[in-house]
Amino acid sequence: MAEFQYTIITPEGKTKKGNIEAKNKEIAVANLKAQHNTVTSITEAGGLAKKFNFNFGKKVNKRDFAIFCQQFVSINGAGVTIIDAFQMLAEQTENKALKEALEGVHTDISKGDSLAVAMRRRTGIFPEMLCNMVEAGEASGSLDKSFGRMAVQFDKDAALESAVKKALIYPIVLIVVMIGVIFVMMTFVIPQFMGMFEEIGGQLPAVTLALIAISNFFVKFWWLIILGAIALVFGYKFYYATTPGKRVIDKIKIKIPVLGPIQTKSACAKLGRTLCTLLGAGVPMIDALDITARSMDNIHYKDAMYEAKQQVIRGVALSRPLKTCGLFPPMVIHMTSIGEETGNIEVMLENVARYFEDDVQMATESMMALMEPAIIIVMAFIVGFLVIAMLSPMFSLYESLS
Repeated sequence: MAEFQYTIITPEGKTKKGNIEAKNKEIAVANLKAQHNTVTSITEAGGLAKKFNFNFGKKVNKRDFAIFCQQFVSINGAGVTIIDAFQMLAEQTENKALKEALEGVHTDISKGDSLAVAMRRRTGIFPEMLCNMVEAGEASGSLDKSFGRMAVQFDKDAALESAVKKALIYPIVLIVVMIGVIFVMMTFVIPQFMGMFEEIGGQLPAVTLALIAISNFFVKFWWLIILGAIALVFGYKFYYATTPGKRVIDKIKIKIPVLGPIQTKSACAKLGRTLCTLLGAGVPMIDALDITARSMDNIHYKDAMYEAKQQVIRGVALSRPLKTCGLFPPMVIHMTSIGEETGNIEVMLENVARYFEDDVQMATESMMALMEPAIIIVMAFIVGFLVIAMLSPMFSLYESLS
């Protein structure tokens, strides 16, 4: 899937800019025109546009989708028609992007379009997995079940992402504060003591000379340090936007102690939950594997799922490519194999999802408990270095006077 930047004139006559994902430019234009828009320009988004999305108010997160699906189930279960349900959901939804999309869906289904088709026209808003689930639900007459399953899916995905982010926030804040304190100390505080060190005279201790040298570098080249940090961040973003860069960095992420196992467990949880949800709604295995592959964050797990899809097309059992890729723990392989043998693969995949979702929670808590003291020890070492470097000349002076 490629990402395109577009400028359109809406049916109301307003000019609108945004991004849309599609297989090619022609499909992107067709999707925009299907919403009765006039396309004035469309170009493929570059690396910067892909990695830095400045339309902050346009994103619909998984928690928003979970609430949307839950509300649909409640409203539709009360006997309200789908058309009226989407009108009610559009009126009470706070997210602007989702609100506009729901209003568009309401208009399309009022004209006779199917719900899945109307949702697919809002490319970039409704996930493909949700559209496929809705299509399967419409075909089987179990739309409520499809939305109910997706509510659970979005809720579990949001909880999984939240657990990882929550575990990382505190260490990141500590690291940022530590870097800020070091920068201020070296640039503003230490230079104030230079005069005192010169008055003491004599040969200064090596640790003090090292501190002075570091401080002088910060004072003279503070702009270079800031530019270097900015260049490092942007360089990482651009490199990660390339396929070779993504492969290298995602491989490192898997190998990093503590963080690597969390990546693996998150991938296993997503595999189990996504496949279980799709297969339970009647989506064919091949399509389910394709959607699962696209939902993976790490490119190596994404490649593994695409390879599994190709193997299943050839008639190979799913558990075999999961084993040969070497990325999934034995439990995932064994549970999948048992499910295939007994015909209860959906149940087994749900068990895999539950196990690894709980495991991710425990792993993130353990990582947080491990990182906090480690960062505090590093901060204590830095503070100790500064104190020793600043007090050593004074001790030397006192010893000479005595």
